Order: sequence, then structure tokens, then C-alpha cells
Amino acid sequence: MLVGPDFRTEWREETASTNTDARSLAEAGERGPLWIAAKRQTAGRGRRGRSWSGVEGNLFTTGLFTFSADPGEVAKLSFAAALAVAEVCDTAGIDPARTKLKWPNDVLVDGRKLAGILLESGSAPGGGLWLAVGIGINITQAPKIDDRPVCSINEAGGRATREAALDTLAASFGGWLKRWTVDGFGPIRDHWLMRAHGLGANCRAQLGEETLRGVFADLAPDGSLRLDLASGERRYISAGEVFF
Repeated sequence: MLVGPDFRTEWREETASTNTDARSLAEAGERGPLWIAAKRQTAGRGRRGRSWSGVEGNLFTTGLFTFSADPGEVAKLSFAAALAVAEVCDTAGIDPARTKLKWPNDVLVDGRKLAGILLESGSAPGGGLWLAVGIGINITQAPKIDDRPVCSINEAGGRATREAALDTLAASFGGWLKRWTVDGFGPIRDHWLMRAHGLGANCRAQLGEETLRGVFADLAPDGSLRLDLASGERRYISAGEVFF
């Protein structure tokens, strides 16, 4: 269950990483819910230690929460975060059909990466588990990334400011959080699948040294990707890279 009152927001002129700030606050006893946002971020990071470039005008934010729940269950909130980012795109005027959610935690518009999500957690000093939900959304322009196409809300024809985007993001995530508390992961999973990128399509999954090829068939109740191989075998992927 969620511990704490309704969320607060805290804007900073500049920081190295909002996720690092959230961790420091959590370890000092802050329990949230709190959204930390920065106008400039100099050392943001994504999954697997990748950097997240801090282009001026984009949104760099981390939600800090405390839970009395199993870490595996709390980790599924990355899918709720993706749905909240999709709502930011909808509110900005982008046709919902253009916004897709790529497993495990990317948000795409017209197949181009618009946002990334990084969850981190640890033991809270006062008991329970702290969770940092780090989100970067390209609002005004997309940083250059060598290995994938990217875009921003404004470049995709939407209109938003980072301040308005944070308000929508926090409210939407809060709504999904309340539903998760009452109904579990099922409703989040169902809505995520409605916007899933590549569902039913052939893909390649890179799992360390192992490469698998098959069809992205479903999202399992634990959040893993179900890959149906040509042999008829089903594989469930909980960590790795998927390419369509």
C-alpha cells in the first residue's frame, strides 16, 4: 500500500540527477510522495548505466514514494509510469494512436523514442521500501542518440511545457497508483497492452550472450514479456533488450 499524503512537487534550477536527489532524500528519511524536477540536468542516466542528455526545456523528474510491499510488485509500477507519460502526450494534442509503449520502459511516438523511465529502490530508514520513479520526457527537442530514432512532443506536433507536463504526469501516475493499491497490476497491464509497441510482431530479444527470435505474444502477470518461438516454446523475459 502507498504510505503518505497527496504528492508534492519541488523544482530545482539545476541538478546532476533527479534520481540521485531522490535517493539522497529517501536515505535521509523523506518518504514522499514527492516529485523532484529540474530545469537542467547534467548527469542523468537511463537503464544499464546509459546517459540521458539534459536538453534545455525538456522534463527531468523523479517521483519518490514509500511502500510496504514486495519489491517485485512495486517494480511493476514502471508500466504505470509509461501510461502516465502517454497521457502527457495525449494532453499535448498528439493522436493517442501514435503513442506506443515499448517493453520494458520506453515511450515512442511514430516509432521514435520520446521518453525513458528508470526505477530505483531501497530500504527506507523508517521501514518499508522507497521507490524512485525517474522519468525523462523530450518536450522541446530530442537529444541525439546514435542507436535509435528520437523525437520530442513539440517536434511531433504537440504543445506542452515542462511544468504542464509534470502536472499531468504526477496526476496520472497518482491515479494509476491508487488503482494499483486497490485492484493490483491487472488494470495497468490491460491498459499497457492496449498501447503496446510490437504486440504480435516478430522481434529479437538479446539476453546477455543469448539471442532469441520469436513473436511478442503477451505481457505476463509479473510484467515479463512472453516470446513465442518458432519451435512452439514460450519464453518469458524479465530483463533484456528487445528489437523489432
